[in-house]
Amino acid sequence: MADETQTTHVGQVPAAQGSARTYTLDGFTVVECHGELDLCSVPAVREQLDAATSSAGARVIVDLRPASFLDCSTLALIYRARRRALHTGGSIGLVCTHLWHLRVLQATGLSTDLRPVATVEEAMARELHDGG
Repeated sequence: MADETQTTHVGQVPAAQGSARTYTLDGFTVVECHGELDLCSVPAVREQLDAATSSAGARVIVDLRPASFLDCSTLALIYRARRRALHTGGSIGLVCTHLWHLRVLQATGLSTDLRPVATVEEAMARELHDGG
């Protein structure tokens, strides 16, 4: 059927303690972050986010649900990806459900710009609704 969801595995880059897996879903690139995301894992995650935001008009979803830990370097990286996507007319959504991660986003003021939601589907719907 024409409206079936198609998922295509694009790649996985392991990092010291954290990693990122990228796949496409209905025209969005989803960067799914796993494990402990800290300064050691930033290069691997940056590679995935840079690839996802490299095209003009890229529609990207960052999924933090599989991440057990994140630090300020990870938040800076996600915000950098947001700037890259918006600069080329794209969009970025954030999926985040861990209470501690949500508190960090709130405390840093990033929750206003990143607007975390609970599922990839919710992030996709928001980005489509907002015209991203």
